Amino acid sequence: MSVELPLWRAIGYFRVLALAYAVLRYLTAYREFLHPVSGWIFLGALSLWTLASTRAFAGPQRCTWPVLGTDLTVAVTGIVMSGIIDTPARIHAGAPTLPTIWAAGTVLGFAGRGGWRAAAFAGAVIGAANILGHGGVSPDNLHNIVLLLVAGCAIGYVIELARASEAVLTRALQVEAATRERERLSRDIHDGVLQVLALVHRQQGDTAELGRLAGEQERALRALMTGGRLPEPAEPDGEQDLRPLVSRHADERITVAAPATPVLLPAAAAAELAAAVAAALDNVRRHAGESARAWILVEDEPEAVTVSVRDDGPGFPAGRLAEAQRDGRLGVAQSIRGRMLDLGGSAELYSAPGEGVEVELRWPRSGHDD
Repeated sequence: MSVELPLWRAIGYFRVLALAYAVLRYLTAYREFLHPVSGWIFLGALSLWTLASTRAFAGPQRCTWPVLGTDLTVAVTGIVMSGIIDTPARIHAGAPTLPTIWAAGTVLGFAGRGGWRAAAFAGAVIGAANILGHGGVSPDNLHNIVLLLVAGCAIGYVIELARASEAVLTRALQVEAATRERERLSRDIHDGVLQVLALVHRQQGDTAELGRLAGEQERALRALMTGGRLPEPAEPDGEQDLRPLVSRHADERITVAAPATPVLLPAAAAAELAAAVAAALDNVRRHAGESARAWILVEDEPEAVTVSVRDDGPGFPAGRLAEAQRDGRLGVAQSIRGRMLDLGGSAELYSAPGEGVEVELRWPRSGHDD
C-alpha cells in the first residue's frame, strides 16, 4: 500500500482545507439564511468529525467502510439541511451547500478504499442529495455532480492500477529472490556433493578418505535442505587473505603466483572467489584430463582483485558453453559466473581449440570498501 500513502495524505489535507473553506463561506453569508444557528451547529459537528477522523483517513487499513459510511452520512446531512435552512431565492440562485467542497473528500475516500466503483456510488448518493436539497435539477448542481463523478471515478481507477502494479512488482521480486536462492543452492551442491561423487566415479580413492568426504557432504547437504548455508571462514576483523585460499590448490600440476603481501578481502568475498577458482580447477581436471597443467595468477590492484586460471588443455570451440548450459550442465554458468555476479564482479572465459582455457575472475574494490 506504500504507493497510496501520498494520495491518502493529500485527501487528509484536502478535508481540513475544505472544512476551513466551508466555515469561511458560511461566515460571510450566514445572515442570509432562514435558520443560521442550525448552520453553525452543523459546521461545529462537521469540524469535530473531520478532526476525529483525521487519523482514519491516513490509509486504507484505518479508513474502514463504517468510517466512510459515517462520512457519507455527514455529507448528505449537510447537503439536505442546506435546502431547509437556506432561503428559496438563494437556493434557486445556485448558492453552495453547507459542506461545499468538503463532500468531495468523501468521494475521494471511497475511491481510495474501494476503487472507481465505490467512488461512483458515493458520488451518486451525494448527487441525489444535491438534487433533493435544491428541489430538482439545475444547471449548476448538474455540473457539480458530473464533475464529482468523473473526478472520483478517475482517481479510483488510478488507485486500482497502482495496486495492480504494486502487486506485480512484489510478485516479480519474490520470483527473483526464489530464483537467486535456487541458484545458490545449485552452486553449493555442485561444488560440494556433486564434486565428491565425480571424484568417486573418476578414481578408486582411499576408502577412509572417500568415507570422510561423503560424511562431510552429507552434513552439508542436510544443512542446505534445512535452509542453512555452508560455513564460511572469517577472520575476527571481517577480512581474509585470499592467498592461502588459492595457494592450497598448488601441486606438481598447478602453479600459483600471488603477491608477497596479503590480499585482504571481505571474508564472504574471499570465500566465494576461492570457490570460483576451485570450480575452474575442477573443470580443468574434468575436461583437460588429470595430466593437464594449470596456472593461477592473483593480481591485487587498487581498483580490483583479479584471479586468472589458465590450463594447457585442448580448449573448446565458440558456443560450447551455451550448448552445455542448454543441456543442464551449469558448472560454469552458476559455480563461476553466477557466483561472481552475486559478488558484484565478473567472470570471463577465453578459449579456442588447441589453446587451452583461461578464466579471468575480477572483483572490483570500488563500491565494496567500508
